[in-house]
Parts: sequence; structure tokens; C-alpha cells
Amino acid sequence: MKHFLLFIGFLMLNASVFAQTEVSKIENTLLNYINGTSYNRSALIKKAFYTKANLYLEKNDKTLWTVPAKEYASWYKNKKEGEFTGRIGNILSIDNFEGVATAKAEIIIPKSGLRYIDLFLLKKIENEWKIISKTASSEKSNQNGDKILFIVSNASFHGTTKLPTGNSFSEIVNAYDTFKKEGFTVDFVSPNGGSIPLAYINTSDALQKKLLYSEDFMYALKHTKKPKEIIAKDYKAVHYIGGGSAMYDVPKNKEIQKITMTIFEEYNGIVSSVCHGTAGIVNLKTKDGKYLVNNKIISGYPEAYEKEGAEYFKQFPFLIQKTIEERGGIFKYSPRNSVHVEVQGNVITGQNYLSSKDVALKIIENLNNRQVSQ
Repeated sequence: MKHFLLFIGFLMLNASVFAQTEVSKIENTLLNYINGTSYNRSALIKKAFYTKANLYLEKNDKTLWTVPAKEYASWYKNKKEGEFTGRIGNILSIDNFEGVATAKAEIIIPKSGLRYIDLFLLKKIENEWKIISKTASSEKSNQNGDKILFIVSNASFHGTTKLPTGNSFSEIVNAYDTFKKEGFTVDFVSPNGGSIPLAYINTSDALQKKLLYSEDFMYALKHTKKPKEIIAKDYKAVHYIGGGSAMYDVPKNKEIQKITMTIFEEYNGIVSSVCHGTAGIVNLKTKDGKYLVNNKIISGYPEAYEKEGAEYFKQFPFLIQKTIEERGGIFKYSPRNSVHVEVQGNVITGQNYLSSKDVALKIIENLNNRQVSQ
């Protein structure tokens, strides 16, 4: 029986790896289309489409304008290859089954104030994924193409116990919604990539309910990026999400530390955190070897509000407030259930989930002030 169960486990693991490999291949095909149209690379566009594929678009008084893929690719052929066209593309979701797939992407054109939603039908042909059909529709949008990177955790349990934990859903949605309304794009990264555990979900809260049932949003949480997929220069800020999960894998992850400090030091980006998410910044060091929190006022969830005799608390690998103070930081917080935000230049931190929106607003204010002064 033991060997049988191991065999079944092996099959399930292989099926999962295979499915992930197929999704990666589909992503590559979609990225050929996105990068091809964003940088006048007609060869990439041709590579993405099946030779006899059609695009079903709209034009003036035509509600259905059929464009062969070859003709579509030719639109980009005589333009300067590699030059940015103003189109910013993001894959929103992929659903594949036995050699066929559907996918959704958004194409943002900030200059025109437009956001397109592209819907794709793909098929695996001679072991290659090809787009066999595409349609699109547009809407007015304030999205500007600027990106914020949310840092989340894969830890499902407290330490070595079976006590469940997760990323604070309320912290995610309150910050996410604030950034999206102001025109920012939000990406998610976790130490292992893929799906993350969620905690503190309240479906009586209108915003949480809305996003919990948003397919695109939940797809992003199910398919968080791996650190190796992140290009630091693409992001204006990083935002560490709290919840009990934040205490474990994120603070010690060297790849995420490098991404954060590259954004902070090389691209003048913002480092932010909320509640237990502040655990993620305690180990960050500047190029001169000093801790990022040194000589800064930092907020987060204090030990005074933890249940010190509880089993979960015993599993914490370190204490946020204590560690920050040992590393030269000044830790401040307010009474329970109060909004508390500290701004120290490009380091912005908040006490709890109630502070999530306010931290996001401070980040946006910082970034907007830069544009005004330029």
C-alpha cells in the first residue's frame, strides 16, 4: 500500500509539473504576440499565430472586422524594429486542457487612455502552441503602465506545526484596489511562485467579496511569479503583505531581498510594508552593509498585541519590533485597531490591515510628487 501511494503521489506530481510546463509554453506564445506588438517585431507576431489564424476586431462602423494573422503582422513590418509602440501588455489568465487553451490579456495604451482586453483561442499544433483566433474590445482607462510589486508568502503553516496561516486577504485587496484605481498595475511574487495561502477573508466586506470572485484577480494569486521572473527596473515600489505567513519564508529569501534593494537603490523605488509584512524588511541591507531600518521610524505589528502564550507565537523565528530596534530602527505604533503609517523617505510602513489603504496612498503621493517636480 505504501509503495502504491508513493506511486500515485509521483503521478500527481508529474501531472502538476506537466501542466505547469504547458502553461509556460502558452505564456511564451502570448509573450511573442505582446512583445511583437509592443516593439515592432513582426517575426514574433508571426511566430505566435497559426498561419491561417484570423483576428476578429472592430473598425469604425464595422462591428466585426476579420483580419488574417499574416496581414496583422505586416502592420508592424515596415516600422522601426525594437522601437516601443506605446502598447503595454499583461497576461491576465490562461485555461488549458488537452492541447487546447483559452487566454486573456490586457493591452494598455496610456497615451490614448485606452485599455484593450484580448481574448485568445490557442491550440497545440505539431507540439507548438499557436494562437488560432483572437478578438478584442476596448475601454477608457487611466492605467499608466507603472507597476507595483506585492511580496507574498508560500508558507501555509506556522513553523513546524500544523497550525494554518496565510497572507492577509484584507491587506492584499485594500492596497490592490487603491493602486488599481490610481492607474497602477500590480504583480505578485512569492519565494516559490505559484499559489499562496490566504487568511482573514471576510465575504461580508464588499471589496473582499468582489475580488474573491474576480477570476483575473484570483488567477494572479494562484499564479504568483517566481523571483527569477522579476525584472527590477519594471517596478516603482515593492509592498510586503502581512498575515502570519509573512514571518517565515519571505524574510530569509535572498532573491527577494536582492530584488527589493535593487528597486530601492538603483531605481529610486519605494519599499513598503504593512502589519506582519514588516518582517520582510528587517534583513534588508544597503550597499554599504547597513540595515535598511537603521535610523528610521518603522511601523508594523508589535509584540504587545500578540498572544504570547499561544502556540503560533512560539513558532515565530524572530520578533519584528525587537529585531528592528536591535538593528537601529525606531519602532512606533498606535492603540489597537488604529491607522498608523510612518513615512521615512522611500520607506513607508503601516501598523495593521487598517493601514493598508493609507500606506498605498502615501506611496502614490510620493510617486505623483516626483512627476510634478520633473
